[in-house]
Amino acid sequence: MLRENINDLIALAAVAEERSFTKAAARLNVSQSALSHTIKALEQRLGLRLLTRTTRSVAPTLEGEDLLATLNPCFEMIEARLRALDDAQDQPTGTVRIVSTDYAIETVLWPKLSPLLKQYPSINVELVMDYGFTDLASAQCDAGVRYGDSVSEGMIATRIGPDERMLCVGAPSYFETAGVPQTPHDLSEHNCINLRLATHGALYAWEFEDADGHEIRVKVSGQACFNTIGLVQHAALDGHGLALVPDRLAAPHLESGALQACLEEYCPYFPGFHLYYPSRQRPSSAFGAVLEALRERG
Repeated sequence: MLRENINDLIALAAVAEERSFTKAAARLNVSQSALSHTIKALEQRLGLRLLTRTTRSVAPTLEGEDLLATLNPCFEMIEARLRALDDAQDQPTGTVRIVSTDYAIETVLWPKLSPLLKQYPSINVELVMDYGFTDLASAQCDAGVRYGDSVSEGMIATRIGPDERMLCVGAPSYFETAGVPQTPHDLSEHNCINLRLATHGALYAWEFEDADGHEIRVKVSGQACFNTIGLVQHAALDGHGLALVPDRLAAPHLESGALQACLEEYCPYFPGFHLYYPSRQRPSSAFGAVLEALRERG
């Protein structure tokens, strides 16, 4: 009876956290019908309704929330103890999932994690590409990567990259035909390559700063629009207009002359990439090794 209750309570906690029978079933590796039967059986044994179900969502009732308030700390203590046992091993072991943009993956995460994986064969890393402000719990990720000024409150943030700035760039052939903008406001007369944000589907407003430190936001327009920064730069290299891209991404093309920068005096530096994760999370041995490998030094 005790074992049955524990399994059913684990199922209840999963449904409450995921707010979905479908997602919870996938997480627990059971069928949705079996999970629904488990919850109904638990409710019948307790004589209480623990979840409110609608066609779109699932949420705990007051009784369910009261029960979960007792259960969740216990589950967290058990998980922490299991991780402590894992930490006692000689070699870091486990899987670490990190959500990030493709640019951060290519320029920061993979260059630093590739040697780590060769050093520790028992560590697995999954890098998930996403431009949105992903909720770590719903995405089942251990950590995420954002610029330092975009990390949410309540998160622990560790710098993993140097300060950066966005540069306005274009191909020499574009400047020859369209001229060079002298101020950010001149961009309204230029063909600009847009980036569409995944968070709310809006176009990214180009941000600049004047000599007095005042922010200048410009909404640009053009023929081409993408949802990844690499393709934005690719279009600029092909001469389709101006692009606002990270300086480190553009650096090799600026050096070769394939791209030229403009409005540099309006392009300020900002805090570089940070790895962020929940403050309540007790890092596993694998996560600790990943964190140390990524940490920016100097």
